[in-house]
Amino acid sequence: MDGSVPQQRMSLRHFSVAQLTSVVERSHARLCAVLVLLSLACFLPGFTTLQPMDRDEPRYAQASKQMLETGDIVDIRFQDEARHKKPVGIYWMQSASVAIGEALGVPEARTTIALYRIPSLLGAIATVLLTYWAALAFFGRRGAFLTAALMATCVILMVEARLAKTDAMLAACSVAVMGGLARAYLSRGAGVLPRRALLIFWAGFALGILIKGPLVLMFAGLAAAVLSYKERSARWLLTLRPWLGLLFTLAIVLPWFVAIAIKSGGEFFAASVGKDMLGKVGTAQKYHWAPPGFYLLSFFATFWPGAILATIAVPFAWIHRREEPVAFALAWIVPSWIVFEAVPTKLPHYTLPLLPAVAIITVMAVARHFVGPHRPFARLATVLIPFIPVGLTIGLSAIAWSFDGLPPFRALPALVVSSLLALLAWWLFVKNRMVPTLWASFISSAFLAIGVFGFAQLDLRSLKISDRLAEVARNLPCENPQVATLGYREPSLVFLAGTNLDMLDSGAEASRFLNQGGCRVVFVDKRFEGEFQAENQRLRQQPVLSTRVMGFNINSGRQVDIAAYATGF
Repeated sequence: MDGSVPQQRMSLRHFSVAQLTSVVERSHARLCAVLVLLSLACFLPGFTTLQPMDRDEPRYAQASKQMLETGDIVDIRFQDEARHKKPVGIYWMQSASVAIGEALGVPEARTTIALYRIPSLLGAIATVLLTYWAALAFFGRRGAFLTAALMATCVILMVEARLAKTDAMLAACSVAVMGGLARAYLSRGAGVLPRRALLIFWAGFALGILIKGPLVLMFAGLAAAVLSYKERSARWLLTLRPWLGLLFTLAIVLPWFVAIAIKSGGEFFAASVGKDMLGKVGTAQKYHWAPPGFYLLSFFATFWPGAILATIAVPFAWIHRREEPVAFALAWIVPSWIVFEAVPTKLPHYTLPLLPAVAIITVMAVARHFVGPHRPFARLATVLIPFIPVGLTIGLSAIAWSFDGLPPFRALPALVVSSLLALLAWWLFVKNRMVPTLWASFISSAFLAIGVFGFAQLDLRSLKISDRLAEVARNLPCENPQVATLGYREPSLVFLAGTNLDMLDSGAEASRFLNQGGCRVVFVDKRFEGEFQAENQRLRQQPVLSTRVMGFNINSGRQVDIAAYATGF
């Protein structure tokens, strides 16, 4: 009788877990609620405390801020420079987010970077939920849930959810489009698509164009071309009602494109297509050159924790490539991936819109028991699952010790838990327990977000140079000081210190800036300090050295020592 008690407790425990799973899977709403909670656990840590991340994020945020300052919602500008690279969609979203924050009484809303990040957060959550919706064309609820959870916990989406840029929202639009295209292809015998699928498809298409131009068209167009060639017919695309959809798209995007063409005299199209897009094709724009194969290598970091399982699933995709669901997923991934590898300009987030299809193939392979310890070299390869959290624990500790003299004490508990959970995921894989392997990976990813974004970045004060310089300007004993900078020209300083920040080119200019009278502060990089002091002596002025800010500029990759000189108080 005594021996039956533990057995009874064990059965009750298994019954409760099974019952809980059954209750959650009973409705799409419950599964989506769990996905939202998982997404928030991965996306929210550090969302409000992470400094503006140079250089792209503050450029977007500053341009959105200037829309509010000027009331011009057509032209896009960074200080006095026209920013004719991307369409206006994300700037409108960011400006609206900040305007709502101001209306709700958020202090200093226009320099609160978290408000500009809200569209990216919503885009990342939408990417997860739309991945679930898209995956329902391939799986039942459980398979769709696991596919979406792989997206919610992957490193690159966690990063983009925290940056006020286009990429998280572009990913959401792309998944909406590809989910609709999947339904058109996989159910092409039915003849009619539900109105909801059509609305999601065309809304994602129109919004994607308004956010990042032709990329959504590339993803859908290349996939449709490959599949039409396979079928020797493109008639299946008619179920998407292309003429009606085209009118809807033009109604959404055409007004702004006409307005900016008139306002810029056609310069927007020359800059966005001729310089930005074709520049990436022809040259490695902005020094972001990388050789072909870059995305295959970076994939092991960007799609962690699912990257190793996805790699093991590659033979599955080849073996089953003629099956319609696999063929669609490959048409989603391969042509656009080849384009990205061929273009000289490369950044890790470019392939983000293709990762939901990678997750779909991975879950397919897991569901069919293809992925497991029985695959060649699989046990050895999955040792790499703990590599990211263990590597970040060691790397961030070394960086914090090197730059700030202390390890990231607050982050270490969460980083250690993430590493242990990743090791557990590897052990579960070796035991051929695939779904528990995924769950251990998901929870490991959430703890990684807490450790890296929630705590480690708080302790890396040496990297927060613009924050510290802007704080110096705010703490001057005068209102609305004039601010200039020499030698340190990061966009984050423009965003935090103000649109009227003067960018100077010489020590003589910095000295003359202070000599103009009134309350002023200039930030002088040590490289220019001798020239600056020589001009001060010539002008017979003695500005006050407020403080020195020393740290590491991750964009230039060098140590900086910046002096703040003030006058007029």
